[in-house]
Amino acid sequence: MGRFPLSPDILFSVGKVTNGGFTKPWTEYDRFRTDCAMEFAEELDATGLLCPLPVLKARKRLQGLSAGAILRVRADDPAAVVDIPHFCTEQGHDLIEQQDLGAGSRLYVIRKGG
Repeated sequence: MGRFPLSPDILFSVGKVTNGGFTKPWTEYDRFRTDCAMEFAEELDATGLLCPLPVLKARKRLQGLSAGAILRVRADDPAAVVDIPHFCTEQGHDLIEQQDLGAGSRLYVIRKGG
């Protein structure tokens, strides 16, 4: 398993749970005090691949993972901006994060659905 940092905005939008119930939203202090990293099971480098290959390779990689596992996909195909979110919606996976990495490359973080 690997680790990668989550953007602080994702943690900031989530409530803090204490004693089994929602108590308060995350504060700036909590946000930076927390270890902002998530475990991921697989990483797919789809740079240089054109539509539909990034989605097809992501689908194949997700088939081997258990429900809830995280797949990181790096792609530079302009069509992936539309294709990967659509694929996740249609197949019941969660697109946790999209991040622009510069130079036309993007990172997609996908949680496999049940």
